[in-house]
Amino acid sequence: MSIMVDYSLTAKGWKRFTVMHKDQRVASMRENGTCTIYSQRLMPYNLYLENAEPGDLDARLNNLDNFYYWCSSRILTLDRKYAKEILNSIGAKQSTTDRDRAGIAISYHCLCLMDVYWVKQDYERVTYADLSLFRNSLSGAFADVSLNGRQLTVQNSELLRPQDAMGDVSTSGVAPKAWIREKGTFYLLKNGESRDVQAELLASRIARCFKVDSVPYEADVFDGKEVSKSRIITSEEQGIVSMDHVEVYCANHDLDRDRFVLKKDGYTYHMMNVVDYLVGNTDRHWGNWGFFADGNTNALGKMYPLMDFNKSFLSYDTIEGARCQTNSKGQTQKEAALEAVQAVGLNQITEISPEWFSDETLCDMFFQRLDLLKKAENDR
Repeated sequence: MSIMVDYSLTAKGWKRFTVMHKDQRVASMRENGTCTIYSQRLMPYNLYLENAEPGDLDARLNNLDNFYYWCSSRILTLDRKYAKEILNSIGAKQSTTDRDRAGIAISYHCLCLMDVYWVKQDYERVTYADLSLFRNSLSGAFADVSLNGRQLTVQNSELLRPQDAMGDVSTSGVAPKAWIREKGTFYLLKNGESRDVQAELLASRIARCFKVDSVPYEADVFDGKEVSKSRIITSEEQGIVSMDHVEVYCANHDLDRDRFVLKKDGYTYHMMNVVDYLVGNTDRHWGNWGFFADGNTNALGKMYPLMDFNKSFLSYDTIEGARCQTNSKGQTQKEAALEAVQAVGLNQITEISPEWFSDETLCDMFFQRLDLLKKAENDR
């Protein structure tokens, strides 16, 4: 079976697509921009549609733009390392418009491993169980493309199913990464520069010394290269909603974003700022933190475990750290961490050994920052 993209799906005359949550209809989108919303409760947090009348051109155009944006958000961005090689391997254009990128995602039913949404056309007689990446994907045959940038041969591509590629194609982030399945469990491998891999492993080890949920990263090897390895945190029963999606939801419902986060899970939010300051994580962008979502009701729960530490120990030459990316206050990481300690404490549960550090300069800066926060805790 070929895994090539079918571009005819979004050509003129596509008529209607239906956004599904497992096997429940959420909303149908028509080519003229009109839509039908079947369940507002199950709408994706970063998709806003309104029941526009045929004569309301602005609303219909907004619906189309929002639908294409949502679909395009479910495929890798071109800043991902080996993105061109990945797209070439599935016969996809290296497109920059939301509509073109939406066409790639729709070709694979907009499936991803982060949640249980998917898209189908009216004529399709298919269920979520038939397509779910959690059940039907990841032979591991596509990992060499995603991690090493190696192109598929014609023979190899004919042996792959679309599901074998979509786990990697729909995973966000810049670093080379690939999903593999071992004994029925999914793991994410992340490649890149040796510095990044080692930084992620050390930062993950440090994070586990504090009372906050974090994804444990372990050392592994793929094709002779060192990688970090982590177990999947999503399932058909529990998805994740990143903060860039939550921000869209807050904007569309006139909610204060920062207050929304603190009300949902202020403890984990503050501890994230503590850990990120200590390890000098400069990449806490809004795509790598957020909330769990119930796989049946779509209700948001607590924040999902802290992850993505491969850009740790950067901007590490001063005690202030980098700019805090998790709120709109314009704080430094130091200021956000001190505020966090005032709010919830330091919550260190295990000692951290200087022997874990291979670089004396990094070690010195880490313990300077830790001592600063310990003093702030004592002064509460």
